[in-house]
Amino acid sequence: MHLEEGDIIFSKFFNLSEEKQQRILNAALKEFAQKGYKNASTNQIVKDADISKGLLFHYFKNKKQLFLFLYDYCIELSMKEFYKQVNLDEKDFFVKLRQIQLIKLELLSKYPEILKFIEVANIEESNDVKNDLEIINKEAIESASRKVFEDIDVSKFRENVDVKKTINIVMWTFKGFNEKLMEDAKLSPSRQIDYKKAIEEINVYTKMLKNCFYK
Repeated sequence: MHLEEGDIIFSKFFNLSEEKQQRILNAALKEFAQKGYKNASTNQIVKDADISKGLLFHYFKNKKQLFLFLYDYCIELSMKEFYKQVNLDEKDFFVKLRQIQLIKLELLSKYPEILKFIEVANIEESNDVKNDLEIINKEAIESASRKVFEDIDVSKFRENVDVKKTINIVMWTFKGFNEKLMEDAKLSPSRQIDYKKAIEEINVYTKMLKNCFYK
């Protein structure tokens, strides 16, 4: 979708005040993140946003269009924040990986609901939106991943390892790590990420994986 403020489809929405835009987006984000696409209620969204249902559908044709707009919005916001901080010139895979994890940690703190919504959306089984999500992901997330890791120095890897499979293993490991981090934060009294502990664990796992796969 690649949202722009000049987008004709959503021009009415972008003409709203910033405060009202955020109220609608936050209400939708909360509902979809908690219940997924299928079970989310537009009645709850308009109640939380303090607008009428007719007004919501004046800006978005239906629940599907609102959901996909929100997903694209969240992906673009996350990628924009990510590219502000990542060093694309770094060639060492594990140095870059640690850098990416620290940036993700910061984003998890800054935008917890957004990243939770993206996570929930990516396990969405509804055929109504599944194919659309796959298209957005292919255009945004996959291209970003290639951009970040396209110039890594493969000469540092052990000669007997498959570099592509190794990268997959490492990325899956940290995907699980990030999920565990969010779960631990939810269960903690403060409901916040323990940054000191998280950074210590990132350093340990990065070192372990580096020792396994580097020369």
